[in-house]
Amino acid sequence: MTTRKQTPNDFLKQIIGRPVVVKLNSGIDYRGVLACLDGYMNIALEQTEEYNGGQLKNKYGDAFIRGNNVLYISTQRKK
Repeated sequence: MTTRKQTPNDFLKQIIGRPVVVKLNSGIDYRGVLACLDGYMNIALEQTEEYNGGQLKNKYGDAFIRGNNVLYISTQRKK
């Protein structure tokens, strides 16, 4: 039996439409629903919240994050 390893691209395709955390190089976190992304890691989020130091700073409807600012993206547990 062979097990297929999941690539980062597979992971990103699976999480579209799910809650995510996007951490920027500056240390700021954006949490929201992943609407779409492209090959440059440009990210569109819906229902976006901005956190700095773990504290909620602002809420946005939709947000676009330029890929060169992204440190990582991860799934977020539902509240």
